[in-house]
Amino acid sequence: MIRAVFFDVDFTLIYPGPTFQGGGYQAFCARHGIAVDAARFERAVQNAMPILDTPEDLPYDGEIFVQYTRHIIEQMGGSGEAVDACAREICSEWATNHHFELFSDVPAALRQLTQSGIRIGLISNSHRCLTSFQSHFELHGLVTATVSSADHGFMKPHPSIFHAAMQLAEVTPSEALMVGDSIRQDVEGALNVGMRAVLLHRGNAPHPRSQALAAAGVSTISSLRELSDVLGRLKAA
Repeated sequence: MIRAVFFDVDFTLIYPGPTFQGGGYQAFCARHGIAVDAARFERAVQNAMPILDTPEDLPYDGEIFVQYTRHIIEQMGGSGEAVDACAREICSEWATNHHFELFSDVPAALRQLTQSGIRIGLISNSHRCLTSFQSHFELHGLVTATVSSADHGFMKPHPSIFHAAMQLAEVTPSEALMVGDSIRQDVEGALNVGMRAVLLHRGNAPHPRSQALAAAGVSTISSLRELSDVLGRLKAA
């Protein structure tokens, strides 16, 4: 029986607005006297992603996000001494909730879980304050436990961050389900501590690893509207 569902935050519950798209980066850079090509943003993000795949046993260090952001700026054509200061400003603004939007399926999904007696937790690798996050998006009263890597000291997929969240929600691994958009951080991290996991892959195209995940007992969903069906199948199993 699943008694608690834990969610990743960024790109699972919320998504960045224009401030953190190509044009937004270009505007940040322009304020620092840096010229970049906004059209190169998407490829720059993809090239920077491996920077975030650090060994799980390393303590949390916010500098990794500065390095990641600096790499994006450089891949967009930015250079010079001001790049570091620009990257730090972008990272600081990332924690500000008004730059983000809540996915439309989130409120109903969280309310449905709460009404069915399931506890809700948030486990985030970002440095965003999860208390202000709940207040800004009017989620107070729905969330039981929150753990951010900036406060905890380790990032997903480190086992301790999952155990800390489960302890706050007062559930065991067999009673817990993790939902997130990252296979390594959310799915594999949860499975490694005995939790169940669901991959949230928004969009119409199937995830290339969905069949392999299904063979491992991991459902892939494109919307949180499908979560109730997953919970129903787990209950019936």
